[in-house]
Amino acid sequence: MLYGAQSMFGELKGVIVKRPAEAYGDRAQVAAQWQALNYLGEPDFERAAAQHAEFVRLVAQRGAEVCYAPAAPGAGLDSVYVHDPLLVTERGVIVGKMGKAAREPEPAALADYTRALGLPVLGAIAGAGRLEGGDVVWVDARTVAVGEGYRTNAEGIRQLRALLADLVDEVLAVPLPHWTGPQDCLHLQSNISLVDRDLAVVYSRLLTVPFRQWLAGRGIQFVEVPDAEYETLACNVLALGPRQCVMAAGNPVTQARLEAAGARVWTFAAGEICLKGAGGPTCLTRPFWRTPA
Repeated sequence: MLYGAQSMFGELKGVIVKRPAEAYGDRAQVAAQWQALNYLGEPDFERAAAQHAEFVRLVAQRGAEVCYAPAAPGAGLDSVYVHDPLLVTERGVIVGKMGKAAREPEPAALADYTRALGLPVLGAIAGAGRLEGGDVVWVDARTVAVGEGYRTNAEGIRQLRALLADLVDEVLAVPLPHWTGPQDCLHLQSNISLVDRDLAVVYSRLLTVPFRQWLAGRGIQFVEVPDAEYETLACNVLALGPRQCVMAAGNPVTQARLEAAGARVWTFAAGEICLKGAGGPTCLTRPFWRTPA
């Protein structure tokens, strides 16, 4: 199987998703878990399944191969967000280590599935290291920014830098703000989505000044997310290819700004599958093959 996804915006050719039926288990499990996981409300099982199916249809419409991860022992509601447990490089999978205790079983389970697909494992984050995929932003194929916060720590970044030693030129650690604290999940991708080599959707209020200046210095233009649309996940945009975007419905200002920048945008109802768990369309996917951008 072809693999390699050292890009956030190269044409998406292969992706792993996980249906709510496999992530949520049964309705009793949903009822038991959603408050402990700090969800905004209890997801409606049928509506979540329908919204996920519509999202996958949008992802597949441009020809991406969609692979469905199976249910896994110990995995809960958050496992629908398959972006976080691992990365896929040009030389194979890097297995992460979750900073959120309830998600600890996910990396090994998803790595087992990627092996079954035929993807080799390049390495794994071990010991005191923590690394979640939502903190990893490929600025280009040789440059990666990694958020350092409550989900990904300095040791995890050190190990990632070693694993990527001959694959990239720079691994940039980006400090993250406290925001609402360790009980919530603020990733670097909560505040930036690259949708082309020179275009990013950003919530500048939560970007550090040095990082924002660094991005601007690389010639990246910004689509700014207004305050009113941050909580509805306007900053979490999945690129299907350069300036080809999928985002949660209900963010008209950000959508209009993207379109004014030359992007084509598709939207889907995301209230159950995304907003309640604070995971956007990027979180719902683990790209394993993107064309080099």
